[in-house]
Amino acid sequence: MRELHLLAPPPWSDYDLLDTGDGAKLERFGPYTLVRPESQALWPRGLPEREWQRADAVFEKSRGGDEGPGVWRQRRPLPDQWQMRYDRLRFWVRLTPFRHTGVFPEHSAHWAWLRERVASRSEARVLVLFGYTGLSGLYAAAYGARVTHVDASRPAVLWAQQNQQLSELGERPIRWLIDDVGKFVAREFRRGHRYDLIMMDPPVFGRGPKGEIWRLHEHLPALVAQAVDLLSDAPLGVIISAYATSMSALTLGNLLDAALAGRGGTTSAGELVLPERHRQRLLPAALYACWSTGAPPHLTSGG
Repeated sequence: MRELHLLAPPPWSDYDLLDTGDGAKLERFGPYTLVRPESQALWPRGLPEREWQRADAVFEKSRGGDEGPGVWRQRRPLPDQWQMRYDRLRFWVRLTPFRHTGVFPEHSAHWAWLRERVASRSEARVLVLFGYTGLSGLYAAAYGARVTHVDASRPAVLWAQQNQQLSELGERPIRWLIDDVGKFVAREFRRGHRYDLIMMDPPVFGRGPKGEIWRLHEHLPALVAQAVDLLSDAPLGVIISAYATSMSALTLGNLLDAALAGRGGTTSAGELVLPERHRQRLLPAALYACWSTGAPPHLTSGG
């Protein structure tokens, strides 16, 4: 792996990054516009202030810093949740105390690759670690995969199950597991269970259901090494994304490359980015690394 790539999602009908700047981003989620803090947006805003003032809700950070809980200030009443859609998926959006809405649009930059990979094998076995509200796993399931979704948060897994029902994927074979990811991976290896494709979206810091501590820089290398041992004899791919970390995409790519040494395939890495609607300025959203036995994501057609 010798170069890094910028990977942007295809256009959404239900989402727009309208503007960024002065430490914030202005986004449209379905019929509502939201303002959220964005530490990467150090440049001046592009749209007039009146456009920002029209936002339906603004997230205000707490004194605890960027990652602590905060408060949504609603300028107009918003429902407790509302629907969004992408391709075959339907899912719930909510305003959470940690600024998230339950959807990360940048993840869809990988979904054309994911669709291509799972469609190449009948009922491909897909493992999703740190699965949150389930959208990537549900996308794989919609195109024929058998999915195992693991997350330590019971509310997140319940939200993901609600998204499954909303997407009318209730008959698809999906295992929903509330578990510590590291312990689950170790048990799966001992049981001899194997997967054709593995996805993970680890946080910088987290806790398992029994208080287990997760720190990205400390625990990711061991987890990646253990996870790739769960790959089947004819694997399709591995993809990792990471947020809010001082780790480089090159570091992430090298880590994945080393864990899969000798298996062939191609490793690529870079940044997931979101283009602003009006000027196509790119906002860095996350890091990613991908190992694939087919075309890597930056060479896979969107759609």
